[in-house]
Amino acid sequence: MTKNTMNTILSLIANIDTPEANEVRETLTAELNKGAERKAQTAELYEAVKPIVFGTLTDTPATIAEIFDEIESELPDGFTKSKLQYAITRLWKDEITKTEGKVNAYSRA
Repeated sequence: MTKNTMNTILSLIANIDTPEANEVRETLTAELNKGAERKAQTAELYEAVKPIVFGTLTDTPATIAEIFDEIESELPDGFTKSKLQYAITRLWKDEITKTEGKVNAYSRA
């Protein structure tokens, strides 16, 4: 069931005051909010790592691997090179300059 469908059902049963409707509301609300906490934790993780990454970037372009190797010891457990690549290429792409090549490199914007 899609989130849109669940929201529609919630809207339709909003004014029904029966134990069954209350149970459906609780179940659908729990399902809709299931990923919200994890999403918030992930956003906090990326925000915590951002100053570390930007403190390493200079005007000289560096690859993701070079950046990761330089800051790996400062990163939280479980923060991988792939997560760094995602952050640089997706989350912070407007704040970083990309230098295209056989292997792309990144520097301060």
